[in-house]
Amino acid sequence: MNESLIAKLQRVKLAVFDVDGVLTDGKLNFLADGSEIKNFNTLDGLGIKLLAQGGIKTAIITGRSSPQVERRAKALGIDYLYQGREDKLTALEELWQDTGFNAQQTAYIGDDLPDLAAIRAVSFGATVNGGHQLVAAHADWCSQRTAGNGAGREFCETILAGQGSLEALLNEYL
Repeated sequence: MNESLIAKLQRVKLAVFDVDGVLTDGKLNFLADGSEIKNFNTLDGLGIKLLAQGGIKTAIITGRSSPQVERRAKALGIDYLYQGREDKLTALEELWQDTGFNAQQTAYIGDDLPDLAAIRAVSFGATVNGGHQLVAAHADWCSQRTAGNGAGREFCETILAGQGSLEALLNEYL
């Protein structure tokens, strides 16, 4: 990890996640009654819990609204949830206003064009392997894993590694 990236990561106090295409594989699955199914990866869930143990607040900003996301956010202890927000940058600015955090303290991970402005606005902007090429071109970092398959966990561990706290948190499991 280079010094410039470490400097950005050391400022992070808030990690923000998109859902579809980051915490899920981006596929939309609907049942005959119109209800939606979302698949979340437990690797990402533990990564989010590790962030909390490391003193990092967490948020979700997603363009869609679903009770599944609300349940998952609650189960993981996500601090802030903004659903139905297609303008991610506006939602991010509202999050900063609501919480007192700022761009220099924020990391954001997204995968597609609606995330681009938010990724460019924060100190550490990230995307997933397989995300849109324009998003990848503007991100500070790209996961090796794909969306819904541990990319969120990689994001979490990258932040914690840059802050020098990952090894201690992992050692608790030894």
